[in-house]
Amino acid sequence: MFFHKLKAANFVSDLQKKGGSICPEWVGQHGRNIHPDLIAEAIVANPPFSAKWSANPLFMNDDRFSPYGRLPPKSKADFAFVLHMLHHLDENSTMAIVLPHGVLFRGAAEGHIRKFLIKKKNWLDAVIGLPSNIFYGTSIPTCILVFKKIREHADNVLFIDASAHFEKVSTQNYLREVDIEKVVSTYRVRKEEGKYSHVASLEEIEENDYNLNIPRYVDTFEEEEPVDLAAVSQELKNLGKDMAETDKVIAEYCKELGIETPF
Repeated sequence: MFFHKLKAANFVSDLQKKGGSICPEWVGQHGRNIHPDLIAEAIVANPPFSAKWSANPLFMNDDRFSPYGRLPPKSKADFAFVLHMLHHLDENSTMAIVLPHGVLFRGAAEGHIRKFLIKKKNWLDAVIGLPSNIFYGTSIPTCILVFKKIREHADNVLFIDASAHFEKVSTQNYLREVDIEKVVSTYRVRKEEGKYSHVASLEEIEENDYNLNIPRYVDTFEEEEPVDLAAVSQELKNLGKDMAETDKVIAEYCKELGIETPF
């Protein structure tokens, strides 16, 4: 909605009609799509993270999943939601979905699907890392994957690391307006910014074996100040002198008390 300047009050979807949550029957339980004719011009979703689903082999005959050759694992439905929604996304439209970071790097079937979406389909437009602890009920860091079937910048993917841009209030982290605007403006102009964003070529992603883990693309490492070894050595010498003086005082007290020194 931010990307398209849509007002939340005007954004009507089946998500709202179903009481604000994605129902299991959206994906289907027995290898069928219960919304076969639904075409969406914009999709904004926050499905349950790493939920279980049936992964029924019959889904391999379903147009939503069959092109990929593999089904998402039964223990993690994240990509099941992604593929289901992409199937219903109109050609010249945008989808933004909030997911756990595991979708960026997990292997096996998920790695196969991730590679297919990037190499064969070329639908992934951006990966946006969010701060941890911004959702009630879970403290894990999350990300937004932005998909477009027809991409203006078809030769690259934008990575944004917004994980350090938030305000902490009590035990919860919050995205401020300035944090949201920074993400949106960076996405719109696909701006490169040190320690915040990077435009990665498809070749760079291929070199990383289609692992989308954000630190591979956005280096947020802060170099530590070099250690002054000479100053440290002098400080140790001074401490040694101070300890020797302290030992002398303790030895005098022990002598007056007629007891042995503890050293």
